[in-house]
Amino acid sequence: MTSDPEQSPIDPHKIAYVYMQMADHIADRIAKGELRPGARLPGERDLAVEYGVAHLTARRATRELRERGLVVTLPAKGTFVAYPEAETGP
Repeated sequence: MTSDPEQSPIDPHKIAYVYMQMADHIADRIAKGELRPGARLPGERDLAVEYGVAHLTARRATRELRERGLVVTLPAKGTFVAYPEAETGP
């Protein structure tokens, strides 16, 4: 997900939870269209390695993205970028 593993978007000195920084970075990539609806995210352990964080931090970031409605996790399948909900008329 990050183009250069040496350039992690996580700043451990920033006054913000690491999992929130990670979730915000992935959410930004979804908003920019880099991650399209239906795209599968790497597993939590792979995300942890990619972002240089503990796997439980990656798990918490994934949960945050689910709570925001940006991803959907299917047991034994993986985590996928959610399709935007169709807006219904009045």
